[in-house]
Amino acid sequence: MKPYYLTTAIDYANGSPHLGHAYEKVLADVISRTKRAMGQKSHFVTGLDEHGQKVQQGAEKEGIEPQERCDRVAKEFTDMLTELNISNDDYIRTTETRHKKVVSSLLQDLYDRGEIYMSEYRGFYSTRAEQFLQEKDKVDGDWPEIFGEVTEITEKNYFFKLGKYQDWLLEFLQENPNFILPSHRQNQVIEFLSEPLNDLCISRPKERLSWGIPLPFDQEYVTYVWFDALVNYVSAADFGEKTFSNIWPADLHVIGKDILAPPHAVYWPIMLKACNIELPKQILAHGWWTSSGAKMSKSAGETISPLDLVKLYGSDIFRFFVMREMRVGQDAEFSLDRFESRYRADLGNDLGNLVSRLLHMCTNYFDSIVPTSHVLDTPEQELIEKWEQTRKITLTFFEEFQFSQGLEQISGFIRAINKYADERVPWKLAKSTEEGDLKNLQTCISTMVEALRLANSLLVAVMPEIHEKINDRLGLSATENWDLDLDWDCRLSGRKLKEKIILFPRK
Repeated sequence: MKPYYLTTAIDYANGSPHLGHAYEKVLADVISRTKRAMGQKSHFVTGLDEHGQKVQQGAEKEGIEPQERCDRVAKEFTDMLTELNISNDDYIRTTETRHKKVVSSLLQDLYDRGEIYMSEYRGFYSTRAEQFLQEKDKVDGDWPEIFGEVTEITEKNYFFKLGKYQDWLLEFLQENPNFILPSHRQNQVIEFLSEPLNDLCISRPKERLSWGIPLPFDQEYVTYVWFDALVNYVSAADFGEKTFSNIWPADLHVIGKDILAPPHAVYWPIMLKACNIELPKQILAHGWWTSSGAKMSKSAGETISPLDLVKLYGSDIFRFFVMREMRVGQDAEFSLDRFESRYRADLGNDLGNLVSRLLHMCTNYFDSIVPTSHVLDTPEQELIEKWEQTRKITLTFFEEFQFSQGLEQISGFIRAINKYADERVPWKLAKSTEEGDLKNLQTCISTMVEALRLANSLLVAVMPEIHEKINDRLGLSATENWDLDLDWDCRLSGRKLKEKIILFPRK
């Protein structure tokens, strides 16, 4: 069976990792781990975009070769992946031979079939965005800040017949309304296509830019960085090899909303169509992290290093926060106060205290052996019913990539376990000498252990390390398949638990 092929935008090698990079990789990782927990094999790829003018200029300022600069930046990004416990199966760099080979092959094929031609260009160019611009790109008569300095240039270049496929792409989007998620992003792309598409300049003269993949049909030019970078998704899937169909098409592209249109929603589908390659099944465009309503960006000096928070709190805490706080497709506000509040309330007070006091009670009352449940009165039946509801709703949210809402459901169930304990008051039952109260105590502890096991099973994709720590206390290995682990069956009766643990110490 073909694995669930998941890709992210490859990061650009002109700066260090920041919150936006970290969030996107955590989101993709949670999706990948979720697919595995649902019983589907996953192939998850991310990587680094290493060519282009900004990389060359950055290296020149440092007095080093571009490759040396890229190697250093690549280490920063791969270190971030390790710090965040990202389980990617592959990491592709656009300076790798496997990638350059595919780019050259596709360019030559397009050129041979007349899809690429030479022409002179007169117009505007943004060095920051590394793209040619048109008057329609202005907002209220001015170039948006995202383009930085814009200059007028005239030069000969090679162009890809992008406009030839505009009607096809528009028809494809109308026939596939769920191609881009969330749906309002697809509507934006359709609106973008309401105006005629210009053909895409896919080259840069070497006299202006030498750091790129040479055009196979004209060595005096290198490939435009977007045409180069977008090919990574198929080169990582071994395009041109017999194994390509074992992975491609991609099931999901995870990208930021700022590079949806035109790069990923216009250039990329049309490039694939022209190359006779099947399109990916879906694109998920996530939002921005903001600070006081403004996008957090390196240029604005408002980035927060994800690794600083990870080193202080641990990767799982960071992963939980970004997945809980941002609804996929929308923007979210970041603040340290909000981060610390989630840590104290959702994790420390709710989950952490539940684990600690439950293990403590089981040790004190039953020598750490999980007792057998004897009765199923209203409190137990209500908690079981709450679990069945939580499981159903949470899995639906997870399948729709709405992890914030799914985690909200799990947190609600964890609070219900704590509420159940407050209603059953096991600490009072333990002091009673009546036989009925002993059975109620046994039922209470057994019920809480089972509820914790189930809640923790749903956390495996978001907080894999915390999940393993809790399961270790319960004498279990990590959850691997939700089909086998989400039924209420009190399977831990008679199992010896380990001593209590402080999962979320006060900072």
